[in-house]
Order: sequence, then C-alpha cells, then structure tokens
Amino acid sequence: MATPAVNAPVFRPAAERFHSQLDWLDSWHSFSFAGHHDPAWMGFGPLRVINDDRIAAGRGFGMHPHRDMEIITVMVEGELHHRDSMGHAEVLRAGEVQRMSAGTGVVHSEINGSDHPCRLLQIWIEPASLGIAPDYEQRPFPARPGAWTPLLDPQRRSGAMAIHRPVRLWRGVLDSGQSLPWPEGLASAGALWLQLINGALQAPWPLQRGDGLGLNGAAALEAPRASAAGADLLLFALD
Repeated sequence: MATPAVNAPVFRPAAERFHSQLDWLDSWHSFSFAGHHDPAWMGFGPLRVINDDRIAAGRGFGMHPHRDMEIITVMVEGELHHRDSMGHAEVLRAGEVQRMSAGTGVVHSEINGSDHPCRLLQIWIEPASLGIAPDYEQRPFPARPGAWTPLLDPQRRSGAMAIHRPVRLWRGVLDSGQSLPWPEGLASAGALWLQLINGALQAPWPLQRGDGLGLNGAAALEAPRASAAGADLLLFALD
C-alpha cells in the first residue's frame, strides 16, 4: 500500500513517527521524508509531509530547491527568516502562516536568526496541476480560543489563504476541558486529518501532542474535547 487508505481510520502515534536529530535540528516526520522511507507511510491522500521541526538559534536550512509542491509553514514558537529566488526576504513569527507554491521551481532558505530555538510545522500538499508559476504568501492568524481559525480555503473565506488544490485547513485552540464543534460544512469533506500541535484531546479517539489521525469524513463524529491541559490542533479537509 503506497499511501494509508482514506476509507478507514488511520492513527499515527507521535512516538512512532520518523525522527531526524542533528546538533541544530530536532524533527519528527509523520510521513516518509528524506532518508526515512516506509511504503505504508507515504502520506494521506494529497497530504505528503507533516514535519514538526525545532531549530536551534542561529541555525537552519540553507538555500535548497523545491518544485511542484504546495508548502505550508505554521509557526508555533519563535521566528524563522525566509529568503527565496522570487525575491522575498521575510521573518515568519509565531502565530503566522506561510504558503509557498513551488511550481516550476523555487530555491529558498529557512534560518532561525533569533537567540532562541523556534518550532514550526511544515506541511507539503500535492498540487492539483504541475508546472504552475511559483508564488508566495504570508499572513498572521491570531489564536482564537474556543474557535476554528481558517488557514486555507479555496474561496479564501474569513481571510484564509488558498493553495493550488481545494484543501481546507483550520487551527483550533481549546481551553481546559472545552469542546469545539466541527467547522461548518466539514461533513462533505472526502477525508480528514487531525494533527495535534500541543496538549491532549478526545476526538473521539484520545490524541496527545504530535499524534495524527486520518478519517473518512466527520458526519458521525462527536465534537473534539480538550483535556485539562487544553489543546492546539490542525484540521485538514482533503479532496
């Protein structure tokens, strides 16, 4: 099986993810990435990469190429300096999200220019079409406890960004013991992926920090409920 099936629940425990450890990088990969390869974990539908990266102060990824991939970076802690061949030189700070359509080819670097470690989730999604023009966008998305914040939406509703695939992405922040109804219209999604950034959650399966869960729709699911520690999660609706 090249990719986990989207017609049955797929649980990805945090501790069973692939792990890359360097003197400056601590990275956990939900799916096969770089030197880690497992045919059973090549992605989930068009979702190909979820990397949970912690980068040491003053270190990072030098200039390197990408093509034909939608790359989304969710900044969790600290800041990251981005520079690319399209002429962008930006600082991505906690609470901000970046999308980069690599398309026909782009070269970029990601350096933690601060005095403190930073943490980010980098996500790769396959585009619906190959060979598009490279593109870049970055926006702040302030956390709203007890609500879903749209990060990606094909129609850019509620200030969300759009990528070259009809994927929707929300970030949900729940206080201690709080329940959060699913976003409107979610039941029509072909498949869902939940990725827990921090805290713990019942959704309806128990999830801890770093756990992932793939589901075929949400029509019959109970609303997620946070543990005493609260919860911070990403929710993907995939075509």
